[in-house]
Amino acid sequence: MRLGISSAAFGDNGEIPPVHTCEGEDVSPPLSFSGVPENAVSLALIIDDPDAPDPRAPKTTWVHWILYDIPPDCPGLPAGVVPNALPTGTRQGKNDWRRTGYGGPCPSIGRHRYFHKLYALDARLGDLGTPTKSRLERAMQDHLLAKGVLIGTYEKRRN
Repeated sequence: MRLGISSAAFGDNGEIPPVHTCEGEDVSPPLSFSGVPENAVSLALIIDDPDAPDPRAPKTTWVHWILYDIPPDCPGLPAGVVPNALPTGTRQGKNDWRRTGYGGPCPSIGRHRYFHKLYALDARLGDLGTPTKSRLERAMQDHLLAKGVLIGTYEKRRN
């Protein structure tokens, strides 16, 4: 069985509903995890947008949310999960707004893709402070067992 990540709010390559964006309540979407390897010790989640600032001429990958040390038996995350309701032991990294927590899609131009990447790891990473995406990826490098990806898209309706 492959590591899977899905959402009841949108399908793979489907449009992310406005409630999960800056044009709505900007709350995290519900996410479901499946196929976690038996030998997984923790999970990590990175949501990012490789199309920033303009999908026709991307210059950076914008990080929207980082979670790690998620327990491997976690079935997923509810919509709008707040920090004190995260699974026990879960740690947060720093997004590109230079804060922890979820920051939803808010593209300045065009339709962007949002990659929801779930990683199964053979270790808990422990206290990394508040890592950036690159720091977390370096810490995960020798511990990766499996990876699952869910892609959502979004284009702002108003400017």
